[in-house]
Amino acid sequence: MIIRCDNCSVSLQLDESKIPTGNFTVRCPRCQNLIRVSPSAKSTVQQLKENVAAPAVGENTQDFSAKENEFQINNALRSLLSALKTENTVLDSDDEKSEKPRRVLLCLGAKRDILAKTLVEAGYKVYLAQTPAQANERLREGKTEILLFSPDFAAEFGGTAILQQKVNAMPASERRRLFFVSVEDTGATMNAHDAFLRNLNLIINSNDIPQIPLILNRALRDFNALYYDYNRAAGAEAI
Repeated sequence: MIIRCDNCSVSLQLDESKIPTGNFTVRCPRCQNLIRVSPSAKSTVQQLKENVAAPAVGENTQDFSAKENEFQINNALRSLLSALKTENTVLDSDDEKSEKPRRVLLCLGAKRDILAKTLVEAGYKVYLAQTPAQANERLREGKTEILLFSPDFAAEFGGTAILQQKVNAMPASERRRLFFVSVEDTGATMNAHDAFLRNLNLIINSNDIPQIPLILNRALRDFNALYYDYNRAAGAEAI
C-alpha cells in the first residue's frame, strides 16, 4: 500500500503483509507527522489529484494582480528615487506599506465562508484549504503571508495539530515570513501574551470577525515595525 503524508506530501510504501485490518497510524519518517490510515485509503494518484494547492476564492483575482503589480512598480520607483535623492530631499512615505496587497490562506471550519467573504471584500487574495495537505501545497509556494486557522479545521485529519506542528518546525527565516493567526471562540482578541506562549502571531475572537480586516491591518503594522530594522538589513519586504 502507498500512502501520502498530509503534512509534507512524501509518499510511503507499506508492506501489505503487515497492515492491520482496522484503521491505524504511521509516523512519517521525514516530518514525524502521524498519518491516519484506513485499509480503504485512496491510491497515491487519487491523493495527488485531491491534494492540490488550496484554491483561490472570490472574483477579485485580476484586481488583486493589477494592484500587486502597481505596488511593485511603485516600490521600485521609490527605491530609485531614494537612491537619487539629495540630502535636502524628503520622500513622503505615509502609509504606503500598509496598502500592500496580501495573500491569506484560510484553514477554517464553520466560520470559513463568512471570513472568506469579509477578507475578499477587503481586497485580500484568499485561498481556502479543505485539508492540511492542501494548505501545505499552498504554503510551498512561499507567497502566502498570512495563515488563519480555527480549532475545528479538518478535525478528521488532525488539521489544527498538523498546522501547528508544521509552523513550529519552520526555520526562523521562514517562520518570520508567515503571520500565524488563530480564530477561536475563546481567547481575547490581540492577547499578545497568550499568542506568544502558543507560537502564534495573533489571536482573534470569532465575535470580532466583522472587524477582522481592521484587526489584521493594525497587527501587521505592529509586526512590521518590530522587524523593520531586520528586514531593512536583510533586504526583505515587510509582510
